[in-house]
Amino acid sequence: MIVAVGSERKSKQEAVRKAFSHYYKGFTVVGFKCDSGVAAQPMSDGEAIRGATNRALAAVKHGDIGVGIEAGMKKIAGRYLDTTWCAITDSTGFLTIGSAPFFEYPKAIVADALRGTEVSVAAAKLFNVKESELKESGVIGELTNQVLPRTDYNSLAVLMALAPRLHKELF
Repeated sequence: MIVAVGSERKSKQEAVRKAFSHYYKGFTVVGFKCDSGVAAQPMSDGEAIRGATNRALAAVKHGDIGVGIEAGMKKIAGRYLDTTWCAITDSTGFLTIGSAPFFEYPKAIVADALRGTEVSVAAAKLFNVKESELKESGVIGELTNQVLPRTDYNSLAVLMALAPRLHKELF
């Protein structure tokens, strides 16, 4: 089975590999550059879900299953939280979605994001790391001192999107 991920980011591909390995044997994860079709910094669940879904639909053309992961920011009770979503689809069109737990962004990242700066750029500046490194470790990795790196965090979203696929008859 070929699991096509709508991203060339290693952390996203590894997150998919990790989640799928709990349920499947003999699969290969491959990444493809796919346009999310949403803003570089999604600012709502709806926008992030659309981005993840667009990535999954583009990726499935390259494999048996397509997976898209998209992070965004949303405001709840006056605070700004990360919202990471995963969409999974197959050739039959069966689409499932899931999310990782939300976490709060630091005020400096929020201020920059509200001015139009992508979270990864703002976070790299705040944590004094290269943006390319930050995109792999993630804001959550920096906030947890690498106890929960981005790969593990994203794998939670993938697991939540996989859950309905394990019980298709219920969906």
